[in-house]
Amino acid sequence: MPKTPRENPRAARRNDSRKAEGDKVTRWIVISMVALVVVTAGVVSLFSQRGGTDEDLSALDNFPVSAPLESVVSDADDKAIVFNQGAPLKLSIWEDFQCPVCQQFEASIGGYIDELVRSGEAEVAFHTASFLGPESRRAANAGFCAADEGKFLDFHKAMYVIQSPVENSGFWNPDNLVRIGEKVGIASDSFATCVRDDAKRELVDTVAESMAKYGVEGTPTVFINGKEWKRQSPTFDLAEFKSAVEAAKTE
Repeated sequence: MPKTPRENPRAARRNDSRKAEGDKVTRWIVISMVALVVVTAGVVSLFSQRGGTDEDLSALDNFPVSAPLESVVSDADDKAIVFNQGAPLKLSIWEDFQCPVCQQFEASIGGYIDELVRSGEAEVAFHTASFLGPESRRAANAGFCAADEGKFLDFHKAMYVIQSPVENSGFWNPDNLVRIGEKVGIASDSFATCVRDDAKRELVDTVAESMAKYGVEGTPTVFINGKEWKRQSPTFDLAEFKSAVEAAKTE
């Protein structure tokens, strides 16, 4: 009768050792994956809760509040917020409050546009786009609410000062939008109700739907007397923009 081969004790021990090491590796992989999920969830939770304390809006503590200025929501401009309607020099500005490039535009050129509006030198139409997500829609709605109070320009400026570096992080929730309004001098209950009830959602939707009509594919997009301004500099150059405005006056 053939002999049944006997297992080598040393080989068996090696196999058991390798199996144990493999189990340890598998266990550490699982632990690491679980830890990663927990950390990721914590980060998401942190961003979603951002904006719940006074410190989050501290950049607006010394905000230079300006006098209220009336605007109109123009049917002819597909619900843009328009200042100095009928002035011969016309600027049409498309922005999304969450757009980081719009923040750059505001930082470089916003002060000049503010001067054009407040001096009455130009008709300026602000189209509050909202294609970057739900917080863009909330912010656009709040912009219309601020316009009702004559405070759109200050609210508009404040939104870019305080813009979150993370889109749709939960920062622009109704409570914070109301508090931003308070920082720029809006204290009415009507503003808070307008923001919390999303009362201007139909206007926000109209602006969003009109982007294709004007050939607007991104923000910021600016038209000067109906002609799209296309910057030549890698950044937003104030002198370049002023030159384009001055040239439009003579056309």
